[in-house]
Order: sequence, then structure tokens, then C-alpha cells
Amino acid sequence: MTSDEWGVQALLDMDGQCGEVGGGYWFKIEARRVTPSPSVPHGVKYSLTLHTLEGPRVYAIDNAHAPKLTGERSGPGRVRRVEYDHQHLGDRISYYEYRSAEDLLSDFFAKVDAVLTGKGARS
Repeated sequence: MTSDEWGVQALLDMDGQCGEVGGGYWFKIEARRVTPSPSVPHGVKYSLTLHTLEGPRVYAIDNAHAPKLTGERSGPGRVRRVEYDHQHLGDRISYYEYRSAEDLLSDFFAKVDAVLTGKGARS
């Protein structure tokens, strides 16, 4: 099994997991295999989310839909990616550069730490 296959399997094995990360925040991971397509070339549909104790989403990385970027230009000069990978931070949406499932998990939990530190929930 290659490193990338191992990472994909680890992500798939985490499907449905939720956990507390401290300071009244929790995470949820959803992941499943899909037929590779231009919008999901790696063949994994995923959603990794961070929530407050009350439930509202604070941060997420997902590829559930085509992203409508915050401040996105319209018209013929706009740049639009085919891949659905993107992230949500509050109301802001930006592209996420998917490199591997292992990097996805690492990037998500690093950002969770950064968000919690920024909100004073972690030192």
C-alpha cells in the first residue's frame, strides 16, 4: 500500500467520527469513496468540520459542492477551478489545494489548533 493509499484509507476509516477538541469545540469527519471525476479527481468526497458546542460551524474543509468564493469576480476574466476542494472560515470561502488525504487531515487539525488559539480556547 502506498503512502497516499494509506492516507485515503485512514481518512475513510475516520468517517463518522466526532470528537471534542477543547474549549467547547468539537469536530466531525465524513468521507466516502466516489467515482473520480473532474470535480473530485482523487475519488474521495469529504467534509471535515469544526463546530461550537452549540453546533454552528466555525471552520471546514470539504468538496461537497462547487465553491462560491468570497469576493469572487464575475464575468469572462474570472478564474474558476474545476475541483470542488475548498474551505470555510466563518462566512469566508476559499480554495483548498488538495495534495493527499494525509495532508488534508494534517491541514485540518493544524487549522483547528490555529482557530482555537485565536479564539482563546487554546494557549
